Parts: sequence; C-alpha cells; structure tokens
Amino acid sequence: MRKKRITLKDIAKEFNVSIATVSKALNDSYEISTRTKSMIQEYAKELQYKSSNSLYGNDKPKNTKTIGVIIPNMLNHFFTKVFVGIEKIATEKGYNLITCISNESLEKEVTAMELLKNSNLDGFILSIAQETQVKLDFSHFKNAINQGIPIVMIDRVTDEIECDKVIVNDEEGAFNAVNYFIKTGCRNIAIVSNIHLLSVGKLRLSGYKRALLEADIPIDDAFILKVDEFNDIDTLLKILLDSRKVDAILCLEEDSAISTLKMVLYKGYKVPEDISIIGFTNGVLPRHVTPSITTVSQHSTYLGEAAAKILIDKIENEHIETSHTTKVIKTNLIERQSTRTI
Repeated sequence: MRKKRITLKDIAKEFNVSIATVSKALNDSYEISTRTKSMIQEYAKELQYKSSNSLYGNDKPKNTKTIGVIIPNMLNHFFTKVFVGIEKIATEKGYNLITCISNESLEKEVTAMELLKNSNLDGFILSIAQETQVKLDFSHFKNAINQGIPIVMIDRVTDEIECDKVIVNDEEGAFNAVNYFIKTGCRNIAIVSNIHLLSVGKLRLSGYKRALLEADIPIDDAFILKVDEFNDIDTLLKILLDSRKVDAILCLEEDSAISTLKMVLYKGYKVPEDISIIGFTNGVLPRHVTPSITTVSQHSTYLGEAAAKILIDKIENEHIETSHTTKVIKTNLIERQSTRTI
C-alpha cells in the first residue's frame, strides 16, 4: 500500500491551527512565533512533508503548459464569463487549466494554491477571496511569487502584491451610472451593496459618492445600504422606501439588482416611472426579468482573455526582465427598461 503523503491540512490538525498558519510557518514568515515555527517545521521534517517548491529539487520542469485558476465563486456570472475568456486563450495557446474555487475563504484559497503548486504549474490567474481581503493576509501570494511562480490578479486585487493585474474601472462605472440617473432627472439616489468589504465594492461606492458631490447632491448615509449576514436586503430596502423618497437605486452586483427590483415592485412602485434601477454585471438574469434591468457591463470575457494573454506571455518570455503592468478594462452602460431615457 502506498504511503499517504502528508498535507498542510494534516499538519494544521495536529497543531490545532489554520492551514494559513502552517503555510506561513513552513515559509519562515515573521508573522509566526519562533516557537510555533520550530515545532511545525520539525514535525513536517519528521513526516517528510514535501512543499510545492521542493517536490522536484533542482530538476523542476519548466513550462508544463498548465495554468492554475482560483476564483471566489463560480455561481457569480461575472466570474463564469471571466473563466470563459481565460479558457479561450489557454486553448488557443495550447495550455491546460486547473481550476479551484475559494468560496470566499482564506483557508481554502491557501489550500488551493498549495494544491496547484504541487501540480507543478507555470502560473496563476486569481481573484482574491473576500476573507483574504478583510484579513489583509496576502502571504501565500508573496510565497508563490518568491518561488518564481508568476501571478496575474483579476478584478479583486491588492496594492500589497507586486504582480500583473487586470481590473475593471469600477469607480468610473459607478460614477457613470449615477450620472445617467442624474441626467434623467433623479436626485434621491440610493446604493445597495453586498460587496462593501471588497476592493471593487469600495471603488464603486467611491464612484457613487463622487458623482453626487459633482452634481451638488448631498451624500445621505441612509441611502447607502450595506447588506451582510446581519442586515438582509429586503429589510433594509423596506426601511429605506418607507422612510425616504427614492427615485433611483444603483445595485453593485447582479443578485442585489434582482432582489431590489422585486422589492420595489412589491412595494407598489413603477419601474422606471417612480424608481429607476441600474445593476452591475451584464448577466443573463437582468435581461430576462420584467422590466429588464439596465446594467454596467464589465466586459468580463475580455478581462479573462487579457489576463490569460499577459500570463502566457510572462511564462513564455520568463528570460526577459519586464515590469509589472495593470490593465484597466473600461465599462459601458447597457440601457434597458429599468431606467428612464435621457
């Protein structure tokens, strides 16, 4: 019987710590105490744990034509279309993809990176999990880069990691959406966000506020609805609609736009005559509800294609010293029935 290979999860269980802590200890991170690092490193050595960068010693093969992709949520239409774009370019260039879902978990993200590095891939394309952004723990990305593995971050990124990035101009997208509301006569503009903890959510909120300030419309915190596990969207919308005059709502992703439309109609308002609605992500659902929802298109398939091209270029020209680039994808507004016409 083949001996079971020890994993990070096994070590974490032995010491009753997280997988992220084990990863940091094995990579000699300053964030872990010397005593804990010593115990974990000694235990790993005794059980002959093989880290991803030691599996092949000095004979690690180059350019295996394999790319690792880590996305936070496959049910999100945006990431589904991003993956379509990545897969298109990878196929054209003769590369294989190994895909993992972090499910917005830091620990799952760390585990996925270890798994994929053990597969001896050539590079990563990834979007940061929500928990990772909240905890500001990016050590696993730094470790991969220090091991010579190129990373391209997409959509959700951090300035703390020096790597190539492909992002959407989220701030501009929200700014343009609010300006559209204003041009159609709306002044009491609310925003619904269930991604306010993410970098993209913060950028979209910034664009919303900038548009209001430039139009001399006061920012009212009561119009900023932050949906989380403690505050569901229906309750927040009911409170807002019952207490304030609202004539427009910007929703920061697809699900919240659908929920907002349902609640507005349930409360007896007409869309767009009474309240206009714009949502982010040009997915399938906004097109097929009644009325159909005007959306901010982030060109997600193109974003995926751009990320794959950048990574493959880095892989195939690794001998050439190049600086890191950040490619910005512009948004555009797709007008449908949920907004008044200018």
